[in-house]
This record gives sequence, C-alpha cells and structure tokens, in this order.
Amino acid sequence: MDRQFVKKLERIYKGVSNHWRIKILYLISENPEISLENIVKKMRANYSTISEHVKRLFSAGLISKKYKGRIVAHLITPYGKRILKTFMEFK
Repeated sequence: MDRQFVKKLERIYKGVSNHWRIKILYLISENPEISLENIVKKMRANYSTISEHVKRLFSAGLISKKYKGRIVAHLITPYGKRILKTFMEFK
C-alpha cells in the first residue's frame, strides 16, 4: 500500500479520534460558515479547548477556513463529509 496514502488516512482518523472533534465536525456540517466564537458558545466549552480541536480538524483536512474580514468561517471539506457519512453507517 502507498505510504503517502496510509499517512493521509492516519492524519484523517487522528483528526476525529476525540469526542469533541466529532461533535464539532457535526456542528460545522449543520452550521456552515460558523465562527469559532459561535462554536464555543454552542458547545458550551472553554475557548482554548475548542480552538485546539478546530485546529486539529483543520490540520486533518476535515474542515476549511474562509476569512471574512476579522471573522473566520468554518466549513466541512469533502473529506469531512465522507467521514460524517461513514459515521452515520454506525448509527
């Protein structure tokens, strides 16, 4: 198996290997272009905790950022959508 492909899979699955990140991924999918501040409010959690989890989702390629002046909007990437679809198969 291609080493680069395996590393990509590892990065993606590490990106969702936490319950906070899975919840954030679902939240962003339901609220496209949501800001970090609104994610924190909806999750009722600490800003630095949510910020770190959003950073990891971004690094994994599961979400993207869209800059709107001083606001950063978050969106699900095609990989993020595929992961959510896979998760729904376990429901």
